Amino acid sequence: MKNLIVATSNPGKLQEMQEYLTGLAWELKLKPPELDIEETGETFLDNAILKASQVAKALGEWAIADDSGLAVEALDGAPGLYSARYGTTDQDRINRVLTELGDNEHRKAKFVCAIAMARPDGSIALQTEGVCQGEILKTPLGNQGFGYDPIFYVPQHQQTFAQMTPKLKRDVSHRGQAFALILPKLKELS
Repeated sequence: MKNLIVATSNPGKLQEMQEYLTGLAWELKLKPPELDIEETGETFLDNAILKASQVAKALGEWAIADDSGLAVEALDGAPGLYSARYGTTDQDRINRVLTELGDNEHRKAKFVCAIAMARPDGSIALQTEGVCQGEILKTPLGNQGFGYDPIFYVPQHQQTFAQMTPKLKRDVSHRGQAFALILPKLKELS
């Protein structure tokens, strides 16, 4: 079984990736917390590539990274790359999006997840991007999930991410879409 370093110090992200990658011949491990990668890319994919490549080179191991966020059309794509830093708590971030949208009826939004996997020399072996289209509600609904989940509504399922079962969210989310695209290639590499 080959090591695959997840380019994050977040154990929750490691567990989430393990759920998508069960049954593959990779042993997922967290990157060391002292190895800090500055996200200086201009897109989600830029940041995923940067994190995967730098972690792989630093450790001489295969590495995988993702970068994701919420893009609201009426806010010119904000919060975008700054989704995690759009406030100090999930509630702050939700309130900021709702305040900035106000009564605007144009509430289309999408969640984007970019994934990159790097070889031990830092070269990129795989990259993909998953997108989940939706809209922003005027008030939060549901208590599952985290982040913007209570205000991100997926019309074809008539639920917010926060109302979905974990399995449904895993299947329809931006991260689920990205992993669905990359899994066949990952199987080949393992």
